[in-house]
Amino acid sequence: MDKKQIIESLREDENYYGKFGKQYLSNSDISTLLKNPLALGAPSKPSAAFLVGGYFHTAILEPHKLKKYKVIEASTRNTKAYKEMSGGELCLLQQEVDNIELLTDKIMSNQICKDLITKGDVTYEEPGIVEINGHMWKGKADIVNHSEKLVVDLKTTNDISKFKSSAWKYNYDSQAYIYSQIFGYELIFIAIDKNTHQIGLFDCSTEFIERGIDKVNRATEAFELFYQTENFDAEQYFINKTL
Repeated sequence: MDKKQIIESLREDENYYGKFGKQYLSNSDISTLLKNPLALGAPSKPSAAFLVGGYFHTAILEPHKLKKYKVIEASTRNTKAYKEMSGGELCLLQQEVDNIELLTDKIMSNQICKDLITKGDVTYEEPGIVEINGHMWKGKADIVNHSEKLVVDLKTTNDISKFKSSAWKYNYDSQAYIYSQIFGYELIFIAIDKNTHQIGLFDCSTEFIERGIDKVNRATEAFELFYQTENFDAEQYFINKTL
C-alpha cells in the first residue's frame, strides 16, 4: 500500500485502533514505552473517561454520528437500572451527555474557537503517518485548519489552571511534536474546564516541543531494546537509578 492508501485505511476507527493500525507507533504508546514497555499492544479495558471524551469530540466534529452512543437515564453505573439497561456494555449516563452538550455549546459560542474549528479549509479526524527515528508513527488530528496552518486539538480538563501540568502528565508535549511532523503545522489546544466551563487556548513553546522530542526519543530507545534487540531477555531487565 502507498501512503495515500494507508491514510485512507486509517480513517476508519476499526483500522486505526485495530490490527492494521498497531503496526505503527503512536503518541498513546509513549506512556507505555516509558513506564512498562512489556505492556505495549496489550488490550486496554474501555473506560468511562474514554467514552465521555469520545462523545465530546463527536459532538463537536461529527454530530451526525452521535446516534452510535447508547445513553442511559441513571444516576451512576452502579444502579440496578443501569446494569439492566446496559446489558454489560459500557454506556453513557444522561447527565454526562447533558454536561458534554453544555461544554460543546460553550466552545461553539466562542467566536475564536468556532472559527478555528469551522472557518476556512478545515478537515476533521484527519489521520496521517510519518517516519521518526527510523520508525513509522501514526496520528489522527481532531482538526487540521489549512487556512490557519494549524492542527487544533480539543481537550477537557478538571482544572484549567493546572492544564500545563496535565499537558506533561498526559504527554501532550510528545503529541504536539509527533503531529507537527505528520501534518507540517504547529499544534494548539482548545481546552475547557468540565467544572467551571472556562475555555483556554494553549499554544506550544519551543521548550514544550523539545520535551516532547525527548519523550519520543526515549520511547523509541525502549521500543528498540524490548522489541528489536536480538536475543533480548526481558526477564533480565531491571531499572537502575540512584535515589
